[in-house]
Amino acid sequence: MSQREFLPAAGRDVFLPLYDPIVSLLGFDSARRELVSGANIEPSNHVLDIGCGTGTLVVKLKRQYGAAHVVGLDPDPKVLRRAHLKAARAAVSVQLDQGVADELPYKQDSFDRVFSSFMFHHLNQQERENMLREVLRVLKPGGSFHCVDFVVDDASHGFFDRLFRSHAHIRDNSDERIRHLMSHTGFRNPVKVRERNMLFGLLRTAYYQAGAGSE
Repeated sequence: MSQREFLPAAGRDVFLPLYDPIVSLLGFDSARRELVSGANIEPSNHVLDIGCGTGTLVVKLKRQYGAAHVVGLDPDPKVLRRAHLKAARAAVSVQLDQGVADELPYKQDSFDRVFSSFMFHHLNQQERENMLREVLRVLKPGGSFHCVDFVVDDASHGFFDRLFRSHAHIRDNSDERIRHLMSHTGFRNPVKVRERNMLFGLLRTAYYQAGAGSE
């Protein structure tokens, strides 16, 4: 894997022990359950979670779809160690790889479903485009990409919204831009399937799915 800078899952390594309880409190686990529920995973599917962090989603996927081949990818070796421990405690067998979203270390047509949850806004415009092209490359014909992330409107709505926009590349995470980029990179029928509010309505999240090739 090429050496690349990345943002640790908890922002700073010192906060990593608090990562799981914080994201659960903020509603991330519930959002990921919704993401999976709309993916129509079949028992024989090969499934990839990009930016898997401490492995919450990959463990859930393997528990729910025991016959599926489940893979998690993250650039951070520290969170991957936690993911390995989490999988061992859950007594599930998953594949955990170190790598980056825009240089996926997998062959073409490897996966039936690819997931991304709350990591897209950490990428700049070129990295997003490269990531989507890589996702399309590793998806099998008829496979699908499923993404949930924070979204913002083009107009600002007060102090909190302006503060949130300053984080990473969130200001580029509008519904229109995300769907346009999916279409631009070659996905079939990219759609926003639902929205939900988090943090008492202070943050808005959107769920997207798009197809690869013909059914």
